[in-house]
Amino acid sequence: MTRSVYVTGIDRGDGRQVVELGVMELLTRQVDRVGVFRPLVHHRPDRLFDLLRSRYRLTQDPSTVYGMDYHEASALQAEQGTDELVSRLVDRFHTVARDYEVVLVLGTDFAATQLPDELALNARLANEFGASVIPVVGGKGQPAESVRAEARNAFRAYDGLGCDVLAMVVNRVAGEDRETIAERLATRLPVPCYVLPDEPALAAPTVAQITHALGASVVLGDDSGLARDALDFVFGGAMLPNLLKALTPGCLVVTPGDRADVVVGALAAHSAGTPPIAGVLLTLNERPGEEILTLAARLAPGTPVISVAGNSFPTAAELFALEGKLSAATPRKAETALGLFERHVDTADLLKRISVARSGRVTPMMFEHELLEQARADRRRVVLPEGTEERVLWAADVLVRRDVCDLTLLGDVEAIRKKASDLSVNLGDTQLIDPQTSELRDAFAEKYAALRAHKGVTVELAYDVVSDVNYFGTLMVQEGLADGMVSGSVHSTAATIRPAFEIIKTKPDASIVSSVFFMLLADKVLVYGDCAVNPDPDAEQLADIAVQSAATAARFGVDPRIAMLSYSTGTSGSGADVDKVREATKLVREAHPELRIEGPIQYDAAVEPSVAATKLPGSEVAGQATVLVFPDLNTGNNTYKAVQRSAGAVAVGPVLQGLRKPVNDLSRGALVSDIVNTVAITAIQSQAQELPA
Repeated sequence: MTRSVYVTGIDRGDGRQVVELGVMELLTRQVDRVGVFRPLVHHRPDRLFDLLRSRYRLTQDPSTVYGMDYHEASALQAEQGTDELVSRLVDRFHTVARDYEVVLVLGTDFAATQLPDELALNARLANEFGASVIPVVGGKGQPAESVRAEARNAFRAYDGLGCDVLAMVVNRVAGEDRETIAERLATRLPVPCYVLPDEPALAAPTVAQITHALGASVVLGDDSGLARDALDFVFGGAMLPNLLKALTPGCLVVTPGDRADVVVGALAAHSAGTPPIAGVLLTLNERPGEEILTLAARLAPGTPVISVAGNSFPTAAELFALEGKLSAATPRKAETALGLFERHVDTADLLKRISVARSGRVTPMMFEHELLEQARADRRRVVLPEGTEERVLWAADVLVRRDVCDLTLLGDVEAIRKKASDLSVNLGDTQLIDPQTSELRDAFAEKYAALRAHKGVTVELAYDVVSDVNYFGTLMVQEGLADGMVSGSVHSTAATIRPAFEIIKTKPDASIVSSVFFMLLADKVLVYGDCAVNPDPDAEQLADIAVQSAATAARFGVDPRIAMLSYSTGTSGSGADVDKVREATKLVREAHPELRIEGPIQYDAAVEPSVAATKLPGSEVAGQATVLVFPDLNTGNNTYKAVQRSAGAVAVGPVLQGLRKPVNDLSRGALVSDIVNTVAITAIQSQAQELPA
């Protein structure tokens, strides 16, 4: 029987979407095929389903997601009774359940539904679906004792109606009350109760949402600026000096359109970072002249300036009624929501209670989820030398919102802050260091000079070298001020890894530094090595690459079965290139008899069981290899790119191996998701037993 989880509530305003998103995240970590069902819906398409579909790459037909709309349900219930309503919804639920391993059910929203006893309807549907229930209670603006009482009453209500209550969630409580409420409920309820504090950024509308809701026109600004959250509203009626004192981080400045002084002053304050604002809203259908707008655009590029026809008072009334919503158009809110959920919910315990068996295959999304979870489990600090690069800042924003690891960004501190402000990036407690002015520069110069004295490097020369962000970041790792480093989005591979060769050096049991790519295919994860570092390894080096790659695979949950690739399989070919692979395979077998390895072997025989059955019958590797070692860089690099492009695989890497401490290189075409994954991998690498310096 398909497992299903029913997330429901007791009233409006509980912020339940955070929990629904968090549960979906947990389910997609475990299984490949997750369905979604919303019994009753106000509007189609549904905003939350659109978010789930885009974020989790769901292929479910949207027409199967919804049972019926509220108007239809209300009429049916009035005319034919609740039993008929429930019967039809159960039929539509099973249409989804037949095709999926697990179904997430999104309960009714208690918003002007005209359905009597909506809580009882949700309970009955959950029972008829065979679904376990997670009730959510909203605590915004309520005293702690009221929240505790409401949570206990909600549990009794659903439990009393026969529901299998997995856990309770109390959401949007005052931050100062969270621990007290959690402690009291832990002793009053027979199931876990997770308590989430109110997060203002989730309720804050974006400038784009405000623009849409007010029917405003965009005067200045780009998509990044329009995606900023408006955390506060400041009305610009005062003289400029007083207005500047009233500005708060993330505020939207509302002012009559003829107040050019307010527009310029607010944008100048944003440019200086004192404080960064969300944007400016002009009222009265007035706009400053072109010369002012040109100045404004130069002061704060990308910062939105929008205009409405009404005056400030009715505009204010509309603004205060707006609330931000999770949607496919607000991906950063989704990251914030998931970070909140993962910080305050024991996700391992909840997943165990849901008891969904893990899929036999590992999808790209499951692998990526696991990376973040592993990194978060043992928190590390990763240094990113390219602190002013836009993609790096976006990645930092995701890592901070998801609470994955601690970060250090290198570069001109004011430039980093300015860029982050322009992008509306949340850096949280991220450490910012300028190597040019850092007090560490002198000590690092002495350290580097000592390490490279045999090359004639003096302290004076070293003082210049260590101001380079990659050298500075590498020295931070060497000296234990960071656990790993990720660079290369704007630097060459040589510029990224040369400092590591000079400073960190190889592990005692590694003869060379090599690399692997994690190739995330549709139904499995393969490890390719070496596709980035060593042009033409000899047999001993190839054996070292195989051993290192197997260890890396195992570290990231891929059971290593090593295929030593060549243009021939078994004893069918001869020649120097084949002999090298054959010798490398022999060396691995002698030194590591515990490893499963086959070679030489052709690619098709390594990964396709039908071919393996013909060419190498009985092999425990052929047809099911997970670690594929290429004979040279030319073959490896071209193959990984061919598979990436032709098979639509996600290539994560290159991940360097063999160094005493982790340093990883990025492709200069790296996407934000690539950077996030590589940082997580680096954090996980550093969790392994550390070697003495």
